[in-house]
Amino acid sequence: MGTALLLALAAMAVGTVAAGLVRAGRREARAEKTRLAEQAQRQARQSLEAVWKMSDRDFEEYIADLCRRDGCTDVQRVGGTGDLGADVIGYLPDSRKIVVQCKRYAKHRSVGSRDIQTFNGTARAEHGADVPIFVASCVFTAPARKFAARQHLTLIDINLLGFWNSGAALSSLLDLDIDRSGTNRKLTPDE
Repeated sequence: MGTALLLALAAMAVGTVAAGLVRAGRREARAEKTRLAEQAQRQARQSLEAVWKMSDRDFEEYIADLCRRDGCTDVQRVGGTGDLGADVIGYLPDSRKIVVQCKRYAKHRSVGSRDIQTFNGTARAEHGADVPIFVASCVFTAPARKFAARQHLTLIDINLLGFWNSGAALSSLLDLDIDRSGTNRKLTPDE
């Protein structure tokens, strides 16, 4: 009986230690996941330093090239005076028409609701967009994100643009909940 009691106590002790190790491992894994996500975001931003130095036309061509890289077809940069909010037009691999508005602003600026409302008014009605996409080299204000979510517009801010630039597929960015994701905190000029 004494041996059985010792074995039971030993099993309980081993179980308690194992459970503690599992919990510690999970905490460490969560911390590592958070650290890696923050590192990826920093690297993505650093790789976009050239974006803030581009001309508006170069930025539009850069976005068109990312669309082509991700399998979009018939991609054309059409931006310019009188473009009615369409800087890039093309088709996703599944044949849906994309219309992209590009805004290359300084990193400490933001895109407000007015710009999003203007784009919303032309993307589908004037250009026949199945998937209207607004890409910016800065962040969107909270009201802009809320409006875009209600209207089913895709917003790609500087953070998502960094991931897109680093290899994330455009298709992976289309269905994000933009009303709840991202940040509307403006970057300082030296960030």
